[in-house]
Amino acid sequence: MPSTSVQSAPNAKPVQGTSKSPKAEGDRRFKKIDITMKRNQYRSDALIEVLHVAQEAFGYLEEDTLTYIARGLKLPLSRVYGVATFYHLFSLKPNGAHTCVVCMGTACYVKGGGKVVAALEKELGIEVGSTTEDDQVSLMAARCLGACGIAPAVVFDGSIAGKVEPEAAIAKIRAWQSS
Repeated sequence: MPSTSVQSAPNAKPVQGTSKSPKAEGDRRFKKIDITMKRNQYRSDALIEVLHVAQEAFGYLEEDTLTYIARGLKLPLSRVYGVATFYHLFSLKPNGAHTCVVCMGTACYVKGGGKVVAALEKELGIEVGSTTEDDQVSLMAARCLGACGIAPAVVFDGSIAGKVEPEAAIAKIRAWQSS
């Protein structure tokens, strides 16, 4: 299998098989990423696990973090970016204090997922993929949550709710905003 070449930044110092950026020096969050890559022997098939660790450490995946991971795992940045944008659980921008993810898979859409999204967009004054101006609520859509039996499914701050009506989703959002 051909190896992939990734160029380092001009001032980067190689450490433990990765290229450290000046921003990464001394940042404990990057150390968590390094430990995860080392534990997985810098194998490219550890990409999703490394992205999870990075998102947990930073709250979202910014470009320099994705570049750092690409260099550490010797992968093209396009592949790292592709994986980070494919899965709905990864975010390339900071989320609000609360997150609401509406499933838009076929079963959820047919059972009212689109109506839930429309009601939430109207209530919050934002579109899917955005965060309210006060940084309180991020509204997202997922291709499928794998919870078709409880369609339409919505994930409120990591907890899945089933058979969600638009009014119930709005009530949950309003409860967040009033606390």
